[in-house]
Amino acid sequence: MSLRVLVVDDQGIVRAGFAAVIDAEDDMTVVGEAADGATAVVLAAELAPDVVVMDVRMPELDGIAATRIITGKENAPRVLVLTTFDLDAYVFDALRAGASGFLLKDVHASELLDGIRVVASGESVLAPSATRRLIGHYASGAGTGFRSAAKNGPRELESLTGSQRNVLALLASGLNNAEIAAELDITVGTVKSHVNALLRKLGLRDRVQATILAYDLGITRPNPPGADHL
Repeated sequence: MSLRVLVVDDQGIVRAGFAAVIDAEDDMTVVGEAADGATAVVLAAELAPDVVVMDVRMPELDGIAATRIITGKENAPRVLVLTTFDLDAYVFDALRAGASGFLLKDVHASELLDGIRVVASGESVLAPSATRRLIGHYASGAGTGFRSAAKNGPRELESLTGSQRNVLALLASGLNNAEIAAELDITVGTVKSHVNALLRKLGLRDRVQATILAYDLGITRPNPPGADHL
């Protein structure tokens, strides 16, 4: 079954380029295009895409505000924010708004396509520079209050098993499922089960929110800036 993708960008040539690259894939279909955030909100509701590829700076309603509205609805699609501007405010605001990924527009086409598949699978993807900024934000002590939809605290963490807490800590350290499996000497399938369970128990949408919560509660201490993935 093809992934249904909505492409949102105010520049027609950029939007058409992304759409062409995405539509050329056997497992993806572009179901709609929008030139501003307001139209994106309407089309996201009408077309029920799996993933919205979202620009940030647009007229009418910017991509951050549009992302917040789209992800706030029931059965919301995943949002992959794509922008030219590698600014702290965009990274943090996109994650606060509910984006599952953040990439720069100069990524190779294969990275964009992989990013769409990753967020559609329920995981998250961040450009290396964005990850460094996020981890560095916490390392500097500025992370207090940066929780997005992760409103849970220590009481909710008590519902996690020891294994789930271990997986949460490693996930927030930037390890992928295969690396977590190797670290804990368990299968990748078991890791996925633990991740799904802890997200469900904590009421979190994805690994980005889990990472933010782990930092907020001190489960994971940030390494010096330089980690390249979540």
